[in-house]
Amino acid sequence: MTANLPQDQRFAFRNQIWKWGLTGLLLLGAAVVLWPLAVVLLTAITTPEGEVSGENLAAAWTQGDFLLAFANSTVVALAVTASQIFTSALAGYALARLQFRGRQGILLAVLVTLVIPFQLLVIPVFLVLKWGHLINTYGALILPTAANGFGIFLLRQFFQTIPPELEEAATLDGANRLQVLWHVMLPLARPALVTLSLFTFIGEWNDLFKPLVFTTRPELQTVQLALAAFQEQFTSDWPLLMAAVVIATLPVIGLFLLGQRQLIQGVAATGVKG
Repeated sequence: MTANLPQDQRFAFRNQIWKWGLTGLLLLGAAVVLWPLAVVLLTAITTPEGEVSGENLAAAWTQGDFLLAFANSTVVALAVTASQIFTSALAGYALARLQFRGRQGILLAVLVTLVIPFQLLVIPVFLVLKWGHLINTYGALILPTAANGFGIFLLRQFFQTIPPELEEAATLDGANRLQVLWHVMLPLARPALVTLSLFTFIGEWNDLFKPLVFTTRPELQTVQLALAAFQEQFTSDWPLLMAAVVIATLPVIGLFLLGQRQLIQGVAATGVKG
């Protein structure tokens, strides 16, 4: 059919067919990923009579005592996120811009921490927390992940994409290193900061390991602990279980949708320089 067309038109036609095929493949992949989520949502909001209702969501919220769990998870996630932004900004800037002996060794040590699962460190971390009388406190949920190698490396990579001339101009105006970091580097690193915030907050919100190991007090129960307890209590009530899953998942989905543009920019920009 395209044999009689000019070469440029044949190329454009083939390119259009390739784009249609790629779009169809991406749509198929999206459907495969979103289908389980759709099943969970429909199960949660559908009554046995087939009507759409929020009864299951209201019942799950009440019976699962999610209000306290939401408050605890929010406090922990926000505290860890703020701590990681602070520590990652300082360490990332130092590794990106300052020249000092052992810098490459420190960077290598930071990268090594990325491949060590937290579960391997649970015993020494537990002993340190016990020595500091932090077991069964918010400190046990916040301090073990207050600094993170991923955040340090992410901001270090982003800082390297910022032209040094901007820092030099600020230095000529009398700014010191901390002022340069605060007034120049961090505003320009907004995509990376949003990316780190999203990853950290979502990771802490979904974390079950730390609350399970470092706390036993019911008043420190997080969303994931509440969800696990709810699952044990209502093992066979699938609509109620799916409603609890929706309740526990909605905050992180909403947060991701709000920051997805900055997330894409941050991930794309941090791979520019090595």
